[in-house]
Amino acid sequence: MRLYLSSFRMGDHPDRLLALLRERRARADVAVIANALDAQAEPERSAGVRREADELARLGLRPTEVDLRDFFDRPGDVIADVLAPFPMIWVRGGNTFMLRHAMARSGADLALTALLRRDATVYAGYSAGACVLAPSLRGLEECDDPQVVPAAYGDPPTWEGLGVLDHAVVPHVDSPGHPETEVLTAVAARYRAEGVAHRALRDGQALVIDGSDARVH
Repeated sequence: MRLYLSSFRMGDHPDRLLALLRERRARADVAVIANALDAQAEPERSAGVRREADELARLGLRPTEVDLRDFFDRPGDVIADVLAPFPMIWVRGGNTFMLRHAMARSGADLALTALLRRDATVYAGYSAGACVLAPSLRGLEECDDPQVVPAAYGDPPTWEGLGVLDHAVVPHVDSPGHPETEVLTAVAARYRAEGVAHRALRDGQALVIDGSDARVH
């Protein structure tokens, strides 16, 4: 399993991200999943997608958005077939609950976990893209509004994470200048007090997992 989980955007170690691609790093195709932005107005959402694509392109990668909304309520093997050819999948930040709903309703949650079990792709991203991999999303409601899901779709929010990790990831901790640093630093403190397994990341840092090796850079 290969993961590059940044606190904010690309972080300070894009070389570590590219290294996970092995021999496929040159002009590799990357699927960009930006459904954490689905509660935003379309112009703002589109601008967010373009920013991700531009940053990935500057690394020599070839980004393509895969909008999970196009796969809602379709058989899960449809999104699985779309994602399978990509050597990297980049999942950007935003609202974790909106992202989790899109993954569940499209079948991308099962497709992604299957790809990671086979070490068939690199899962990379930041903020919500990292948070969604935890066993549970409990605690993140302090930062991300879960009610955006029923407001947009009439469905209840999903509180279970993908369970790819055995711990939570808390981004933007002790990161002056980020608007969510205070609330997420408090979430990390709450997790410590309650004995919830987690890793706290400052902006610039990334948790890099390559097989059995897991390090914060």
